[in-house]
Amino acid sequence: MTLDLLPIGQAARIVAIDWPALVQEEARRLRALGMEEGARVSVAHRGILWWRDPIAVTIGRMTVAVRRAHAAAMEVEAL
Repeated sequence: MTLDLLPIGQAARIVAIDWPALVQEEARRLRALGMEEGARVSVAHRGILWWRDPIAVTIGRMTVAVRRAHAAAMEVEAL
């Protein structure tokens, strides 16, 4: 399952990220925020617009907003 499909509140672990699908600068920012393979994440909220963008993702003690396209590049497994 990808991060964009993870139910709100469900804890998960990132198992793979399709880095080539992301713009290099955006990938660098996501890594700086701790979005790496093995990181524990959960979806806190989804946007209210038609595409449900952005997605608020909790990682560690932070909550960060990521685009749905970025979340779709992250393969997760539910915990």
